Amino acid sequence: MIGALAIPRPVSVGTLGRYFAQRFLTTFLAVFFGIIMLVGLVDCIELMRHRGGDGSATMLTIATISFFRVPQLGEQIMPFAVLIAAMSCFLNLSRRLELVIARAAGMSAWQFVAPVLLAAGLVGVVATTIYNPMAALLQEKSKHLEVEAFGGAQSGLQSTGAGFWLRQRSDDGQSIMNAVTTSEQGLRLGGVTIFTFDQNGRFQQRIEANTAALQSGSWELEDARIYASDVPPIVHKTYALKTNLTAAQVRETFATPESVPFWDLPSYIETAERAGLGATRYELQYQKLLTRPFLLAAMVLVAASASLRFFRFGGVQKMILGGVAAGFLLYVLSKITEDLSKAQLMPVMAAAWTPALVGALTGLIALLHQEDG
Repeated sequence: MIGALAIPRPVSVGTLGRYFAQRFLTTFLAVFFGIIMLVGLVDCIELMRHRGGDGSATMLTIATISFFRVPQLGEQIMPFAVLIAAMSCFLNLSRRLELVIARAAGMSAWQFVAPVLLAAGLVGVVATTIYNPMAALLQEKSKHLEVEAFGGAQSGLQSTGAGFWLRQRSDDGQSIMNAVTTSEQGLRLGGVTIFTFDQNGRFQQRIEANTAALQSGSWELEDARIYASDVPPIVHKTYALKTNLTAAQVRETFATPESVPFWDLPSYIETAERAGLGATRYELQYQKLLTRPFLLAAMVLVAASASLRFFRFGGVQKMILGGVAAGFLLYVLSKITEDLSKAQLMPVMAAAWTPALVGALTGLIALLHQEDG
């Protein structure tokens, strides 16, 4: 009879590790895409409220524009999604006494945190190498659709500032350009206003155009309207404005580093350096993308230090608030180091890696204090 009894085999540490990692990934995907859908809905509603009555775009076009630009916003949300997902995962495991059983089976906190760390690092690698290029491509498509639908007018959740400004010079004199929107890393502009001056600096004319595309030695303007003193406005379907600017110089002025895919950043940095232009913004963006796996892993450590406490010990709410506050402080620190780097007051490497290192050390020290006294 005894020989016929089925003795259950103990669950291996590897099996439990895969289970914890799977629970974290499932929670992360639910949190991340839930936030993305909410942001996309708000953006679509704002876009329809501002531009839906123009009659120049259908509901499908407006929804497509919002859908294409939301993924790039998701890159900023991702660290918080990892923090919330990790805290929710650990709290649910603790509430269901699964962590208690794991500890009783001989697992330490480090053994069931390690699989979640590896999963978060994997999410960061995928986000840098696959998600970021996809988000940058969709962002460019959204800008192109927006220019076609609204003629470069401000819309949605975009900035309501003065747009992008550029001064240029040619054989005909100099001019000052203002663009409301940019696409193709600044090589195509929307909502363009140009003020031209002669060689002596006297004002000549104002040019307004729907779009402007950089060609070799000139800007090709579409639907241009030229206003000069004591002369009726002149409308041109296409109009060429001479320029001495190169593509590298225009990209440095108009292109935002976030709009450049991860795999293209090294070539952009090299091109900017060869042209004698500052490449700090591109270098910072490149290093931030390289540190993303480590930053997400640091968020897991912060979450673990704030959510591994057993429910029966109480004080869980305070620890959750502490974890959220720590994540917010890390975000503030990343913005401070980013601004210091752009102002050339801090090296790029230090600015990109400091938030990840501070977060990892904070979570590690808190876990050591809780687990090992």
